[in-house]
Amino acid sequence: MLTILFFFFAACAGGSALMVVTRRNPVACAIWLIGTFFSLAAIYTLLGAVFIGIIQILVYAGAIMVLFLFVIMLLNLGNDYEADIRGPVWMMFAGGTVLVMMGLLARVYVEQGTAPLGEDAGRAALAAQTAQHGSVGLIGIPMYQHYVVPLQATAILLLIACVGAVVLAKRKV
Repeated sequence: MLTILFFFFAACAGGSALMVVTRRNPVACAIWLIGTFFSLAAIYTLLGAVFIGIIQILVYAGAIMVLFLFVIMLLNLGNDYEADIRGPVWMMFAGGTVLVMMGLLARVYVEQGTAPLGEDAGRAALAAQTAQHGSVGLIGIPMYQHYVVPLQATAILLLIACVGAVVLAKRKV
């Protein structure tokens, strides 16, 4: 049953992601992106990462999408007055990208060798860390001990994006 649910949510995520890149209306793209985020949260939950699934819904489907919709409405991007600038060169590039991605995915499924540390090495280490620190500590401790600089760089990047959106939206700076 879990396998069927996994493939169902994977198909929903793939279909929603496809709708995100094929819709011309930015608001419709944002709504389909919310569907993609919910499908990914369901996949995380099925894989046992309940904390990451909840954070996916709260942070991405909640806060980030509200920010995206706010910027879309603030910049008035919902009006489609210009013709689409994509042409046959971009379509060939997109098709080539899809073929490369399908080739990489096929390679992963065809070459199913043995895991370098054994089949259960990752699971055993993960279970030991979860028992010692809990699921939140399992993510939080490495994030604030070993990955402080990337975390702060991400925060600065998000701050710059917010300031940039406000500057672009203002008529007079």
